[in-house]
Amino acid sequence: MTPSEILILNFEETRRRSIKLWAAITPEIYFWKPDPGAMSCIEMVRHVLETEDIYHVIINNRGNLGNYTSPWADRPYTTLKDELDFAKPYRQKFFETINSFTPGDLNSIEIIRPEKGQRRKLGDYLLRIAYHEAVHTGQMLDYFRTIGIHRPAIWD
Repeated sequence: MTPSEILILNFEETRRRSIKLWAAITPEIYFWKPDPGAMSCIEMVRHVLETEDIYHVIINNRGNLGNYTSPWADRPYTTLKDELDFAKPYRQKFFETINSFTPGDLNSIEIIRPEKGQRRKLGDYLLRIAYHEAVHTGQMLDYFRTIGIHRPAIWD
């Protein structure tokens, strides 16, 4: 496997587990959240999907988000399937970008975000993107525990 193939495998495996968990979110709990300052269940799903697109723009611009306008802006929340279907072409473009990088690119390209105090090699930055989703998967597991509903076994 090439380094890019390994990175994509990690993204796919992380998303597979997220979807396994998200599939247990019923419409009755779409808008549940543990406190007023938290994201609801459906907002967290969208946050993960939308943030992947944001990261893609940051990577393409080597750290600069620019005047990004989210394709999710003003979209109503409907269903989990709708969220996943909408995100699919953006994820495909993200994977095409990852596949375009050579092994040397992963170590030589820097993503520099002065406003965040970040300077990371591309390979490192890509791994952190998958970690972002994994953190929210853990957060959603905690939501399920708090609500008292079944937590799917994502560690298969």
